[in-house]
Amino acid sequence: MRIRITHQRITAVLQLILLAEALLALWSQKWFIAFLTGMIIVITFFPVLFERRFRIHIPPELQLAAIGFVFASLFLGEVHGYYTRFWWWDILLHTSSGFLLGILGFLLVHIMNETEKLQLHMKAGFVAFFAFLFALGVGALWEIFEFTMDSLFGMNMQKPMLGDPSGLTDTMWDLIVDALGALIVSFLGWRYLKDPERKSFLERWIDSFVARNPRFFKR
Repeated sequence: MRIRITHQRITAVLQLILLAEALLALWSQKWFIAFLTGMIIVITFFPVLFERRFRIHIPPELQLAAIGFVFASLFLGEVHGYYTRFWWWDILLHTSSGFLLGILGFLLVHIMNETEKLQLHMKAGFVAFFAFLFALGVGALWEIFEFTMDSLFGMNMQKPMLGDPSGLTDTMWDLIVDALGALIVSFLGWRYLKDPERKSFLERWIDSFVARNPRFFKR
């Protein structure tokens, strides 16, 4: 209970920072920044809305990780220009996205594997492989989205590196670190299924998700 309250307080602090930024942007008549920051605030409420709408209880650690990623990528990255100020910012966030998407992919197939309605009995290796491919696939779709936005609307989502105006190098590095983050999660997820007694932070998150959603894990 104490951990949940701590995560909720950290989330509230991030949301207050975003609100202050949005109000300051309105005061300064920076309409695009105000709009973007407002959209980020709305996105931070998605985990709670998702939980209430679908009755899937998300552990507070995962909620905070998702909100922190949105804060770092959109608010710090796009609004405050961290992508251009720090060369490693994009790499860090793509690694994190591969990690988070790997968790999502693992939980999706783990639920399908355990629920009695579907009658699936996939081995641990396939579950981990699916999580890896899921994260990498979503990462590839995001790169296509960035390329489309840059090509059609003249945006700079790909952030081309020096000496490579096409953005190919940036895209490939994004996919490589996406794969790295997904590979780490896939390995830890595979280990969780093979030996539930071994605990890392990811195994504790998975245990928390299973404990909060027992209706998906009944045979």
